[in-house]
Amino acid sequence: MKRVLPALLVFLMGAAGAQTPPQKDTRRSGFEDMGASTQAMQKDDALNPAMLWVKDGEALWKQPLGASNKACASCHAAAPDSMRGVAARYPAFDTALGRPITLGQRINQCRQQHQQAAPLRAESQELLSLESYVALQSRGLPLAPPDDARLEPFRQRGQQLFTQRMGQLNLSCAQCHDGLPGRRLASSVIPQAHPTGYPVYRLEWQSLGSLQRRLRGCMSGVRAQPFAYDAQELVELELYLNTRAKGMAMEAPAVRP
Repeated sequence: MKRVLPALLVFLMGAAGAQTPPQKDTRRSGFEDMGASTQAMQKDDALNPAMLWVKDGEALWKQPLGASNKACASCHAAAPDSMRGVAARYPAFDTALGRPITLGQRINQCRQQHQQAAPLRAESQELLSLESYVALQSRGLPLAPPDDARLEPFRQRGQQLFTQRMGQLNLSCAQCHDGLPGRRLASSVIPQAHPTGYPVYRLEWQSLGSLQRRLRGCMSGVRAQPFAYDAQELVELELYLNTRAKGMAMEAPAVRP
């Protein structure tokens, strides 16, 4: 008995100290579901059509405008330094408004408050160009939604919207993107809905577009009335989707079918 106890104690202590192996991350970017030719288009900036918007965004970044005659660069200097990681943290909580705002809304806020210029129209070429230029500076970095308790009720509402059936087809986002990823809807592979690449150039659109445009397109697809651009519901959905994709690498501006 004296010999058995020490051996038993060693075994129990070893078992107690053993760590559970980390679970494999099964999340997939939409990039992984694309064909080789479309992947090659995203990998090579010389082939990626979204880079045309990036170039326009770089020019707009340096262009003085408004009553203040200031450019974005007047306050933020070189975007590759000052904007690194910024796009990965949006939507973020705005203290003055008491709610989260998107990167595009922040850009318009800066235009109005600091440049004393008119806001850019949602989904306009100029706003998408500035968004894509700022987003490029975070390419390769992990999505990092803010760990801000003030965002939690908005995240929860975004999750509710994600699982809520809507439209004449009575479908939710979750039914396709959680229940059927990897399968096909007509000729398209259903992705897991991780927003790692926005703004994206979609071959279907033949243009660059925001996540809100994609969400509105899905709503139309289930025959629901889409929310207006910058509606709080779309911001909350974006916030929840970014939370689901936390830690995944940013690809913006990406290419999608």
